[in-house]
Amino acid sequence: MSNEQVSNEGIAPNAKRLLWAGFAAIFAAGVGFAIRGGIFDNWGKEFGFTATQLGAIGGAGFTGFCFGIIIGGVIADKIGYGKLVILAFAAHVLSAFVTFGATNPANAYQMLTIGMFIFAFANGTLEAVANPLVATLFPHNRTHYLNILHASWPAGLVAGSVLGWILDDRMQVNWKIQLALYLIPTVGYGLMFLGQKMPKSEASEKGANLGEMLKDVGLLGAAVVCYLIANFVSGPLAALFGLASFPAAVGYGVAGVLLLVVGVMTKFSVGSLLLFVLFVTHALIGAVELGTDGWIQNITGNLFTSEQGKFLFIWTSVIMFSLRFCAHWIEKNLKLSPVGLLVVCSILAVVGLRLASGMQTFAMALIALGIYAVGKTFFWPTMLAVVSDRYPRTGAVAISIMGGIGMLSAGLIGGPGLGYSKDRYAAETLQQTNPAAYQSVKVAEPSKFLFLAPVNAIDGKKLAEAKEAKTPTKDQKDIVAADQTGDRKTLTADSYIPLTMAVIFTIILIYFKSIGGYKVVRLTGANAGKSG
Repeated sequence: MSNEQVSNEGIAPNAKRLLWAGFAAIFAAGVGFAIRGGIFDNWGKEFGFTATQLGAIGGAGFTGFCFGIIIGGVIADKIGYGKLVILAFAAHVLSAFVTFGATNPANAYQMLTIGMFIFAFANGTLEAVANPLVATLFPHNRTHYLNILHASWPAGLVAGSVLGWILDDRMQVNWKIQLALYLIPTVGYGLMFLGQKMPKSEASEKGANLGEMLKDVGLLGAAVVCYLIANFVSGPLAALFGLASFPAAVGYGVAGVLLLVVGVMTKFSVGSLLLFVLFVTHALIGAVELGTDGWIQNITGNLFTSEQGKFLFIWTSVIMFSLRFCAHWIEKNLKLSPVGLLVVCSILAVVGLRLASGMQTFAMALIALGIYAVGKTFFWPTMLAVVSDRYPRTGAVAISIMGGIGMLSAGLIGGPGLGYSKDRYAAETLQQTNPAAYQSVKVAEPSKFLFLAPVNAIDGKKLAEAKEAKTPTKDQKDIVAADQTGDRKTLTADSYIPLTMAVIFTIILIYFKSIGGYKVVRLTGANAGKSG
C-alpha cells in the first residue's frame, strides 16, 4: 500500500470528533439490541409468544433500519447530516414509549413490533450519517476507520448484556426498565453531534446528482432491495397495522414502482454486476451475523443457563470489539486485501457455528463461539469499505442501500428464519420422542416462514413452565430436551450461510486477481469513477 492509502489523518479538523460521535450513536443501538435479545424469554413467558413470533418482533428491529438508512442515504447530501441526527434522536425516544405500551397479550405483539420498527428506523438513519461520513473523512484508510466505527456495535452489545445480566438474572428488574436504559447513550450521541460541521460525500463534492450516484446500483442492485421490500410490505408491514398479511401482489406492486423510479432516474442503467453480487452477499451477512446475534443469547441460555448465555454473548462481543481496531494491522501484516479478509472470515464463521451446534460444555462453548466471533467481526464494515473503495461516485447511496439490504435480510430472513428453525426442529424432535407431550403443548396457529412447510410450535408459556419446574415430569424433561435439540439443529442450518459466502468471496477474489489486484478507485470528475 502507498503512504496515501494508509494515512490516518482525516480531511477535516473535527474528523475524530465526528468519528467518535458516530461511534456513540451505533453504541446506543447496540445497547438496545443486546437488552432486547436478553428479554426475549420475558416476552415469551409474559405474552405466550412462540419462537417464530419472537423472531418476527425481533425482525422488526431490523427491517425499520432499512428504511432509515436507505431514505437517509438518498437525502443525506441534500438536507445535511445534522437534520438526520435530529430525526434519529426523536425516533429513538419515541420507540421507547411505543414499546412500553405492550401491556397484555392482546396488544403486545403489535406494540412491540411497532416499537422495534421505530427503534430500527432510528438506528438506520444514524448509519446513513455515520458510514458515509467516516468514509468521506478518512478516504485513505477506510477499512481501518469503518471497522473502528463499527467496533461501537459490539461495545454496545457488551454494555447491554452486562446490564441485562445484572438487572434481569440477578435483580429481576422489569423488562421495561431494562430497555429504557439505551436512552442514556442516546442523549450522549446527541450532545456529541451538537453544533458540528459535517462534510459532504466525495461524489457530492464533485457535483454528481442522485441519478449519477445511482447508476452503478442500477436495475440489478435496485432489484435486490426491491425484492426484500416486496416481502416486507406483504408481511411485517401488515403486522404494524395489526393484520396477518397483505396480498403478495401489493408487495410486488410497490417494489415494481420503486424499480421503475430507479430506472427512470438512472436512464435504465443495468448497474454493476459486481455491486449486485456484493448486495446479495450482504443480505447473507445480515442474516447470519445479526440474525444469529438476535437469537444467540436465547439459544445458549437454553443449552446452558441464562447467565452463561449472557456471558457467552459478552465474550463474543468483546472479541469483536477488540479485533475491529486491528483491521489495518491484519491487512498489512497478513497481506490480505479486504476481499481476502472476507474469505477467511467466512470460513471461520462456518467452523465456529458447526462447533457450536455440538457444544456440550461451557469450555467448548467459549472456543466454538470465540471462533465464530472472529469470523463475523469484519463482515459488515469491510463490505462497506469495499463498496466505498470501488464505487466512489455512488456517494452515500450505495453503502446506505447495502446497509439497508443487510438489515432487511436480518429482519425478514435471519431473525424469523432462525425462530422458525427452532420451532420446527424442536416440534419434530418432540413428535418423535414423546408424541403425547407434543399434542398437549403445541399451539393451534402454525408457524410459517417463506415457502417452507408450516409447523405447530411448542407453546412459549408451556415451554417456560417446563424449564422452570423444580421437579419436572418426564413430559417436561422431554419438552426441554426437544427445545435444546432444536437449538443445535438451528445452528447447523445457520452454518450453510457463511459457507455460501465463502464460495462467493473466493470467486470475487479470483476476479480481482485477474484484473491486477484490488485497488481503490478515485474520482476525477462528476462522472468519473465507474468501476467494478
